[in-house]
Amino acid sequence: MSAPSSPSTDVAAGHRRAPSVPPGFIWGVATASFQIEGAAQEDGRGESIWDRFCATPGKVWNGHDGSVACDFYHRYPADIALQRELGIDAFRFSIAWPRILPKGRGRVNMAGLDFYDRLVDELLASGIEPFPTLYHWDLPQVLEDEGGWTARATAEAFAEYTEVVVGRLGDRIHHWVTHNEPWCVAWEGYGSGRHAPGRTSQRDALAAAHHLLLSHAFAVEVIRRDAPQAQVGIVLNIDHVDPASASDADHAAARYVDGFLNRWFLDPLFRGAYPADMVEHYGTDAPPVEAGDLELIARPIDFLGVNNYKRQIVREDPNGGPPAPVYVDGARHTEKGWEVYPDGLYQVLVRLHRDYSPRALYVTENGAAFGDVRQHDGSVRDPERCAYLERYIGATLRAIDAGAPLKGYFVWSLLDNFEWADGYSKRFGIVYVDYPTLERIPKASFFWYRDFISAQHRPAHPGSIGSS
Repeated sequence: MSAPSSPSTDVAAGHRRAPSVPPGFIWGVATASFQIEGAAQEDGRGESIWDRFCATPGKVWNGHDGSVACDFYHRYPADIALQRELGIDAFRFSIAWPRILPKGRGRVNMAGLDFYDRLVDELLASGIEPFPTLYHWDLPQVLEDEGGWTARATAEAFAEYTEVVVGRLGDRIHHWVTHNEPWCVAWEGYGSGRHAPGRTSQRDALAAAHHLLLSHAFAVEVIRRDAPQAQVGIVLNIDHVDPASASDADHAAARYVDGFLNRWFLDPLFRGAYPADMVEHYGTDAPPVEAGDLELIARPIDFLGVNNYKRQIVREDPNGGPPAPVYVDGARHTEKGWEVYPDGLYQVLVRLHRDYSPRALYVTENGAAFGDVRQHDGSVRDPERCAYLERYIGATLRAIDAGAPLKGYFVWSLLDNFEWADGYSKRFGIVYVDYPTLERIPKASFFWYRDFISAQHRPAHPGSIGSS
């Protein structure tokens, strides 16, 4: 089929004028604790749901686990040196809850706090802003045993964890992210079972989604109180959704998918209510909302982080099932099977500005997995990723010209790493990791991004990133 078109597509935006980059715009890279740290049983770290999930046969590709990952826990000084060479402004990383509170709450593991203390100081000494996320999926297993995110008590425990971390690091952190992709936590972890903890219940997924949002609200209160100089936000994975045709049925299918993926989190955060059409759809499985919850969830945040990797094209299932995905003939796809469609990111950013009016936006993850291999000379050439980054960054900057309050862009990811249920089979990094030796080899995309950032930091550069 032909992809639905819009006036803002790459072709239509083929002017050669360079989009404007606002002063102070942040260029960065993103990572996550379980995906890179390793040291899973060192220095008092407790078990996480991903440790347990990886140890369960058949859950992760080829039996891979995060026990070593990229060994960032021990190698972070060298990895920060790579960041200095790259010339980034900020490093997005996450803090492992089980490393701080091995039992989820109660006793604090000082060795865990010490690690992040050293990491933050090393980043600051290198002129790189720390941009931490409090939760990127590694829930302490003991809390899952007590109900996990389906239990309101886990949201309360998250507030205690936040208080401990902010109390130690809050004097040096200017931006805090509460959660990364609560949709994935709820629906992949509790709905489909593809991710840890591996439950398969719609009711559990919806309860988890509500308690994740509630825990976000609790954490915002803690950060506002204990680090009032800092900005705080949340990161959502947001896909642009197109109907496969102009039919009413396909438009209804697209609206449903948008409600399932996007509006279920955006509406309570920015409008103080779950979308009525989705509440009706879920019926008795809708989450347990207590008085005052939605008012708390909707308290203003300073920024919204956007993770974007793909768009969805959907059509009605004539047999009455869920909307069916439609694939574009001849489109380019990544190793994950995701369509390369930069205009989807542009449309997401402009839609968020138009419909929800966030104070600020960051692209907190954007990147692609390709089949990277080392050449005979030891180098890693990834022209597909270089082209991907150029086009997606171009789409990002066009959104600024369209009025979106965009403040930064983070590539996913600095390093090849543990890619959740796909183990180490998918490489997203701009730095290649030779897993047997843990050697780091910057790819061609690393040098492309380095040179691009350097050009952005030069005053009044002419630029040409606006075209694709």
